[in-house]
Amino acid sequence: MPIKADHWIRRMAREHGMIEPFVDEQMRDGVISYGLTSYGYDMRVADEFKVFTNVWNVVVDPKNFDPRSFVDMKVDHIDIPPNSFALARSVERFRIPRNVSCIVIGKSTYARVGIIINVTPLEPEWTGFVTIEISNTTPLPARIYANEGIGQVLFLESDEACEVSYADKKGKYQGQQGIVLPRIDRER
Repeated sequence: MPIKADHWIRRMAREHGMIEPFVDEQMRDGVISYGLTSYGYDMRVADEFKVFTNVWNVVVDPKNFDPRSFVDMKVDHIDIPPNSFALARSVERFRIPRNVSCIVIGKSTYARVGIIINVTPLEPEWTGFVTIEISNTTPLPARIYANEGIGQVLFLESDEACEVSYADKKGKYQGQQGIVLPRIDRER
């Protein structure tokens, strides 16, 4: 009989440190929910944010990114300006197994007020804190609450391990600690 998804996530978190800190149930009382769900895990957003600013009038270029594009803030909530965005990181550190890939999708509570969460897939054997892009698509400021749910991680397990993992490729975002800005690999 196959193991249930929530039991698998619980076991992987406890035995292999796949999610740290791990919240063993879904927390909902008075907060945007986070913790273990039926088929995934609702990760939280930390209290560190990089809010987009145009004060310096720099070009947003992923190949030559100017960190002056953002203002750093450490707060219990952030108000993202209209039609703008912020970067943040997850509270949880993830260690993805070699036979697992993850997709992160936004929470419906935020989606219903025009907030879009963008995270790229978490590849097999990727480790670190997730960098999260939070877009405010509305013409009004939008509030994001630190230490509450921001996105749901869905785990896709394969029957066998991948041939080449993110760790094998020495991925440029491996082991990221804080909010990591765009990087381009350059020949050495």
